[in-house]
Amino acid sequence: MNRKKYLPAEWEKQSFLQLTFPHANSDWKEMLDEVSACFVEIIQSASEFQDVLVVCDDIQRVSSFFKSRKNIFFVQEESNDTWARDHGGITVIENGIPVVYDYVFNGWGKKFEAGLDNKITKKLFEKGVFKNCRIKSFDFVLEGGSIESDGKGTILTSSKCLLSKNRNEPLSKTEIELVLKENFGANQILWLNHGFLTGDDTDSHIDTLARFCNEKTIVYTGCNSPEDEHFEELQKMKKELGKFKNYKGDQYKLVELPLPDACFDKDGNRLPATYANFTIVNNAVLVPVYGVSQDLNALTILQSCFPDRKIIAVNCRVLIEQHGSLHCVTMQYPEAVKLNKEILS
Repeated sequence: MNRKKYLPAEWEKQSFLQLTFPHANSDWKEMLDEVSACFVEIIQSASEFQDVLVVCDDIQRVSSFFKSRKNIFFVQEESNDTWARDHGGITVIENGIPVVYDYVFNGWGKKFEAGLDNKITKKLFEKGVFKNCRIKSFDFVLEGGSIESDGKGTILTSSKCLLSKNRNEPLSKTEIELVLKENFGANQILWLNHGFLTGDDTDSHIDTLARFCNEKTIVYTGCNSPEDEHFEELQKMKKELGKFKNYKGDQYKLVELPLPDACFDKDGNRLPATYANFTIVNNAVLVPVYGVSQDLNALTILQSCFPDRKIIAVNCRVLIEQHGSLHCVTMQYPEAVKLNKEILS
């Protein structure tokens, strides 16, 4: 791999985790109390292991939710919504120096208004929130949830997302692959052509389907019930994963996660519940659970994938009401990027 430029793996040492807190002018208006409690649980759980940066509309309002503010820092900034994975900066190491890449976020192909979210990373830099790094902006649509890195020059992604409408057309798959390789110093791009979750707005983000646990292991969302609408696509995805080779040229160890029992909104629409949407922090993994029968099995499986990390279950049933989950609301920054704590609340 090109060690002069690379995208760190999520399991590498982190400096802090970024979230954007829900507010009444977001889609969470009708369930603000419930989703706020979920965010508080995520933030407090992560703050036991590292710093957490909370972007919010009102520091006084949001900070009042926390009994302890140890390792938690607040910055006030406008936002449309809460999906920090997709509007947050993506940190690349260039010649040993961290550079935060600021891509265009256009609401998953112009499905939703995202003008404020798209400006957050730039505004945080203008306020001096980050230290020891610089920012680089791109006229290219890319969401953090659409890519996985093994830190060794391999990027895992899905063609349904990166080739979807209103993102980067008329660029071809070959042209997009060249952009990814150039931007991330990657040697290979692994494209999944199959796999989806009903209710997903992202056009099959990879972080809902398949994740690197280390350089040699991929954990993925499975489905073994022929009656389930996901069965055929997820079985095809499994076969695709079986053909992929890691950076050493070996097949990956594949670990299957169960598909949670179907969860529905008040109108009877199925929601995109997945255990693959976990978040790795220093010495721990935060895992979404949904109050269904597969929760315990999923936690056990992920503990086997991360034997040296504490597995922490977070009830994310409310998050899937807006079609995302735990990983979708977080963005990690590697150890080299520092928070300017002197200016933060």
